[in-house]
Amino acid sequence: MTIKLVSVSPAQDELIDKAVALGDRYTKTLGLLTPPAYRKAAEDGGLLAVVESDEVIGYALFGLPKRSARIRLAHLCVAEEQRGRGIARRLVQGIKEQYPQRLGIKAKCRRDYNLSGMWRSLGFVPDGEVRGRGRDGEILDGWWLDLGHPDLFTEMESDALLLVTVDHCVFADLRGLADTDDAEESRALEAGWMADLVELAYTPQLVHQIRDLTDTAERQHQRAALTGMRKLAPDSAAVDERSRELLQAAKQAIPALTVDAELRLHLRYVAETSCAGLQVLATREPLLSRLADIAWDVARVRVVSPSTVTLHADELRQAQVYRPADLMGTEFRSGEVAPGAEDELVAFFHQSGGDDGSPFAERLRSLNEGAVAWRRELLRDGQGRPVALYAWALDGRTLVVPVLRTASHALEETLARQLLFLIKRLGRDCGAEIIRISDPHPSETAKSAAGDDGFFEHDGRLVALLVNACGTAAEVEAVASGLARELTVETTALRVGMPAEVAAVVERAWWPAKVIDSELPSFLVPIKPRWSTELFDVPTMLIPRSDVLGISREHVYYRSSGRRGESVPARLLWYVSEGHFPGEGQMVVGSSRLDEVLIDTPLTLYSKFEHLGVYGRAEVQDAADASGRAMALRFSDTEIFPKPVTLRRLTSLAREQGLPWSPSSLISLSRISRELFQAVYQEGHRTT
Repeated sequence: MTIKLVSVSPAQDELIDKAVALGDRYTKTLGLLTPPAYRKAAEDGGLLAVVESDEVIGYALFGLPKRSARIRLAHLCVAEEQRGRGIARRLVQGIKEQYPQRLGIKAKCRRDYNLSGMWRSLGFVPDGEVRGRGRDGEILDGWWLDLGHPDLFTEMESDALLLVTVDHCVFADLRGLADTDDAEESRALEAGWMADLVELAYTPQLVHQIRDLTDTAERQHQRAALTGMRKLAPDSAAVDERSRELLQAAKQAIPALTVDAELRLHLRYVAETSCAGLQVLATREPLLSRLADIAWDVARVRVVSPSTVTLHADELRQAQVYRPADLMGTEFRSGEVAPGAEDELVAFFHQSGGDDGSPFAERLRSLNEGAVAWRRELLRDGQGRPVALYAWALDGRTLVVPVLRTASHALEETLARQLLFLIKRLGRDCGAEIIRISDPHPSETAKSAAGDDGFFEHDGRLVALLVNACGTAAEVEAVASGLARELTVETTALRVGMPAEVAAVVERAWWPAKVIDSELPSFLVPIKPRWSTELFDVPTMLIPRSDVLGISREHVYYRSSGRRGESVPARLLWYVSEGHFPGEGQMVVGSSRLDEVLIDTPLTLYSKFEHLGVYGRAEVQDAADASGRAMALRFSDTEIFPKPVTLRRLTSLAREQGLPWSPSSLISLSRISRELFQAVYQEGHRTT
């Protein structure tokens, strides 16, 4: 019989059902996944099936993260009676052929399954290990299949996890003695492929519910099962106040709601999650799910089902780790560390080994002495509490950072990611070409995030290249290779016509590099001055806003839903279409990287991107067109041009390139040539 490889679409219900049925035969080895996960994978292009005689005899289920060029393989499943026919190889080859623009395929497999021979035969190589989150704490081997693109030191991935609190219902599904069919949805949280995506945590309310169990064996079993989960201890007074706020909002929103002990118990979970600085609470309780909107509006907690966590782990994680909207609402102050204040800082910032306590303070003091002009920068929050500390100096063409610490804070992840990009911008402004974080014990949060920004380990330190080149792959590679030789490391060759996904990785890792002869498209986006001011502070407000942390590295811009050939990833040029006063505006003010385009209802878009700030609910609604839908452009790593490119100069550059050009090109988002992008970008950075 003929064997067919099928990329399963959401409309192929029968094939999806057969894939689910096949997967259900092997849940003990694959890990549990609910049917919606298969359907979501099909919607995203992540379900391949091998079909023979209308039967699914094997399938691959995989994720295509928007913020990574990797493919995450969740299931590689072949019916036992069909093994030995090359089905697994056919599936892996199908993934490679369907997504050749991705960097590679990442998989995890329990070590005790003894399948290393199979993975090697498929071309995978070992890629570390991680402890699983199941009851037996199994060891999972990582496997990696490279698709032959530049690696750019990207073995240092961010290891930041989505931290999820669970209520007693989900906890009992995972760790209770009873084994019910309803528990399957929760158990998907502990599937092996989720091990480096999600960490589960518990709050005091869960401990109280375990204590109240009347069955002694069950109570002792569940209490022991808390080991291995993260324990949270939010301030009880703050939790009491947040619980009152939630109860009041619930009574106003749902007048018929019965206010009893059960309601208060569920609201306590939301309050504790919020006061612990987290945003995701997993539950299967119908009453708690009914209160989801209130939990978000009052406490900024997303009350979701376990299946929502498994389906949207990447999106929820990003919303957790980077929340510039919260930064904007807090009055951060930056200043140099005052002489004599070093001892005070010891209590706020992590130290370890021989660098703790007095030695750490002494090292800070030493940076205020000697011939090197170190800048010691301290960031405080609105209450004056130190939240970030870093020091730097320029050594030739290297920006050296001997201290990089963040304090425990609800916005620590956001601060760390913002500081990393701030340091890169600082290096570029100073003419540096290499950044070396020489801190022997940098903040774990910053270290975790550094891999996303192209930092790699070199001589026990974190290093990044600043490749200040906007040109062909050969020109960018020449600059990068020269810097790499100084570090005695190698870079892989860049090729003409690199896929857009790979070029985007190159341009982030080697920021501010721009590889013009890649497949990464460029777009010109007209933007009204109100929004360019809010997003970029250009034109500057009449009352300048605080710019302690610079421009947020990730934002969202809303417009009407009509498509103009947008594709992701891409580069954007921002054209301010008018000014606050006559004669102002009509200029290109900067560039960004486009990471995501989404069309949906304003409410859905606002809920998804609210953590990125600037726009309110009503303003997103205003962006909708007659269809009732709007488009969200999520973009990052914006560069404001030192020299804005005027409309007259933009028109001249287009004509110099021999390109057709008319004012209509500036009415709405439009695609531009790579040559015009390069000309405008270089003009914006021209110094003479």
